[in-house]
Amino acid sequence: MNTQSTQQEILLITDSQFASRQWIEREDMPQSKNLSEREKLEDACWNGLFRTMLPEICGKEENGKFLALWQIHEANSFLDLELGEYPQPIEREHSLNPYIFIDHLLLN
Repeated sequence: MNTQSTQQEILLITDSQFASRQWIEREDMPQSKNLSEREKLEDACWNGLFRTMLPEICGKEENGKFLALWQIHEANSFLDLELGEYPQPIEREHSLNPYIFIDHLLLN
């Protein structure tokens, strides 16, 4: 039986003003002051702050559940967030990540 699941992929550009905003700083973690802006952004995403940062993208799904953040891929100029109901690979031809979908195009 084929089951349908919801997946979402979000690219966050790391060399932008968005990535260096104040909300990335966490007062409850003094060691966060030693992290780079990219590491602070990734830490904020793992702690669920991307839902606050992007409420229009990270709303509730049709079934009323939030999608879980399963993986963050680092690239030269962005972070690729993979969300879903459960961990599963993103289909290459539907990915937003240029390193994934361009490789797929070159293989065809």
